Amino acid sequence: MKVYLDDERTAPPGWQQVRWPEEAIQLLKTGLVEEISLDHDLGDDARGTGYDVLLWIEEAVVTRDFDPPVIQVHTANPPARNRMVAAVRTIQRLTECYCGAD
Repeated sequence: MKVYLDDERTAPPGWQQVRWPEEAIQLLKTGLVEEISLDHDLGDDARGTGYDVLLWIEEAVVTRDFDPPVIQVHTANPPARNRMVAAVRTIQRLTECYCGAD
């Protein structure tokens, strides 16, 4: 399953639209999400709710041996994009560190 988190733009064909981070996290918990694309500019939260999903993924990788899906970001806000890309890279490094660790 491919999940597209955005409260304004419509998901591309073949992607499941979700509007809120809680929806995305619930789908991630199923283990069926192969790819997720996150927007930053959702709601009134200055931090952005796509970033909230990245924080959940990071914690899940560290505490639950969670194997994250492919992660994309699709925000037009350059500072937010940079911060989200940095978070994705951190998740990738953590995943590499925890693979095979017992």
